[in-house]
Amino acid sequence: MVHQVLYRALVSTKWLAESIRTGKLGPGLRVLDASWYSPGTREARKEYLERHVPGASFFDIEECRDTASPYEMMLPSEAGFAEYVGRLGISNHTHVVVYDGEHLGSFYAPRVWWMFRVFGHRTVSVLNGGFRNWLKEGHPVTSEPSRPEPAVFKATLDRSLLKTYEQVLENLESKRFQLVDSRSQGRFLGTEPEPDAVERFLYSLFWTPTAALQGEAGRGLDSGHIRGAVNMPFMDFLTEDGFEKGPEELRALFQTKKVDLSQPLIATCRKGVTACHVALAAYLCGKPDVAVYDGSWSEWFRRAPPESRVSQGKSEKA
Repeated sequence: MVHQVLYRALVSTKWLAESIRTGKLGPGLRVLDASWYSPGTREARKEYLERHVPGASFFDIEECRDTASPYEMMLPSEAGFAEYVGRLGISNHTHVVVYDGEHLGSFYAPRVWWMFRVFGHRTVSVLNGGFRNWLKEGHPVTSEPSRPEPAVFKATLDRSLLKTYEQVLENLESKRFQLVDSRSQGRFLGTEPEPDAVERFLYSLFWTPTAALQGEAGRGLDSGHIRGAVNMPFMDFLTEDGFEKGPEELRALFQTKKVDLSQPLIATCRKGVTACHVALAAYLCGKPDVAVYDGSWSEWFRRAPPESRVSQGKSEKA
């Protein structure tokens, strides 16, 4: 195996606070609040406007996605991503630090970390401990919106970090990749429902009128998993205090599940979000090449042959 020097995937709250205090924010360092919450719960943009890390811009994951897709959080095009992050003052020479306001410490930030990486940008880090610990440690906040000078960003899709439905379907027979599902055990097994599944899907249709033309309207989402997948709930990668566990603990988690980090690996979940926690955890163990199945269970449930779906729930006939 060829060892490469990996860019730091995590930065500490102390490091970021010192960088802000010493005036390092600017074209070379940008901070993004990537919070997102289920409709009807918390309002991410409203909370950002009330308080955020000084200098941070709001990264709207609802806006920076493929709005023509019937599936929930599919990647935008190269041009779409480049235009969006360029408006946030990010160039190919910017170190990007991402956080979110999830009480767990981190939820959507690893997704945005992966999005930058899949579009060819390596100088991106997650704020370890998230906004939760930023507040707990008493670091400064502001309600002042960030107005960065627009920059030019060139996005180049790294297809090695992305898997499609067709590739995962082929993998059922070839078994060239290990497949890890990051959802909770109950959702993985099919014994617990997918949260806000129907509501979220209809919400997606509201924003994607072309989806109805693709025969997806009104169909709910049962829980279960792709045949052959191993379950590693993403919350296991985080400490009770909301920090990422250390490499030794993370390696032990993979070993316990008999996931070989020296071999190819695909991460999946409900909509390609918490799967990025698997990619981040593996990266921290020295494995930077985990691919994410972007459509994940949201797409698989609606497209895959019934025999490829596994569920202990009564509603799934696979």
